[in-house]
Amino acid sequence: MSAIQSAIVIAIDGPSASGKSTVSRLVAEALNFYHVDTGSMYRAFTWKVLKEATDARCSAAVLDLMRRVQYECDFVAGDDGPTRLRNRLDGEDPGADLRSPRVEESVSVVAAIPQVREWLVEKQRQLARLGDLVVEGRDIGTVVFPDTPYKFYLDADPDVRARRRAADQAVAGGRAEIGEVGQAIAERDRMDSTRSVAPLKIAEDAVRLDTSTQDARHVADVVLKHIRSRHLMRK
Repeated sequence: MSAIQSAIVIAIDGPSASGKSTVSRLVAEALNFYHVDTGSMYRAFTWKVLKEATDARCSAAVLDLMRRVQYECDFVAGDDGPTRLRNRLDGEDPGADLRSPRVEESVSVVAAIPQVREWLVEKQRQLARLGDLVVEGRDIGTVVFPDTPYKFYLDADPDVRARRRAADQAVAGGRAEIGEVGQAIAERDRMDSTRSVAPLKIAEDAVRLDTSTQDARHVADVVLKHIRSRHLMRK
């Protein structure tokens, strides 16, 4: 059995602002697993695309950069949670710029390019060689780790998601008009669910959780209860 096959992977999927990032961190901390935010990998590469003044809508230019860039990812201790994924492109860590409005506006375009997804999915799978993972994203249970028995799909009312994202942007010093944020989320949902490769969808065997009226700690406890009911262990 390979290292990838023997690692335990918890897959947590869902759309933007569904709560999956906070819940994933809490679950990883409780289990002492590595936390992998796959969205940060797409945002990191998108950040590099924009930094190099590459047209995000020109697939040929994006792919040329992809073939040239030196992309490294490893795990580092988080300030207030589990060990987290760090992305470096040509030696640079995007840091807080990963969540900038500019990156958020372009990431779905870059992530929809099939070759980019194939490239980053392979990197995501290789992370399982380093240990047990809680992996969050949009295609973890359907594409990246379809064989894991631990799959969860988080969602919330669109208005709730818009308020959450607006609050996040306000904290980061960005614009926080809820109406505009809601429209941006709806467009991101449309692009993610209709792209030709690895669209956002619910795995048939995923546990579905509505986080609209539940805080992250409660949702994490529900996820942990499901995991432990499956007698989490290596075989």
